[in-house]
Amino acid sequence: MRDNYSKRDPKEYNKFRGILQWITCRIVYGTYYRIACRLKITGRKNVPKDRFFIVASNHVSAIDPFLVIDAIGRHVAYMAKQELFEKPVAKFFLDLLGAFSVNREKLGVSTIKTAVGIKKTDWVLGLFPQGTREIDGNMDNIARGFAGLAKTLKCEILPVGIVGAVKKERKPFESHIKINIGEPIPYMEDTYEMVKIWREKIKELTAGEMHEKD
Repeated sequence: MRDNYSKRDPKEYNKFRGILQWITCRIVYGTYYRIACRLKITGRKNVPKDRFFIVASNHVSAIDPFLVIDAIGRHVAYMAKQELFEKPVAKFFLDLLGAFSVNREKLGVSTIKTAVGIKKTDWVLGLFPQGTREIDGNMDNIARGFAGLAKTLKCEILPVGIVGAVKKERKPFESHIKINIGEPIPYMEDTYEMVKIWREKIKELTAGEMHEKD
């Protein structure tokens, strides 16, 4: 298997991977969490059906990518931090489902080329602007990279709010998970403004559970 997972060929986002992702995320994870955690999804009408976009959600648990893919009903190629590919089991599933590695400090040329290639397929791009899991709702560490990527790719950003998926809160048949999908944010020249809009939308979609530290 390859050591460099930052560059992927558009041909890798094929029918086989699409079916595998659909089975994993929509049938396995989706069915389980609908039953065990009364998963509820709102705002599906906001998901663009016929064009490329970047889906960007808050990040509270390891199951977030699976929940988002199930919620929006599109095949998603996730950008994942390099460290995850150092773990054999994680690397196997990440590779199988089409994820690719990214340097959180700086987007490399290979990462951008991979994103450009994905735009030519029927998949969309997924990422977490917070960079890492923030179970306390912290919104301080948002990098502008995702807004810059949207500007480069000339595509919208679809904001998704995840509520109730923190691991310690996921109690079978007792907890509730909500996935709230907002209206797409158009790309613009001012990446600071894009980040500001995304932050505000996520706060709304998570019913105020996201916050900035005092």
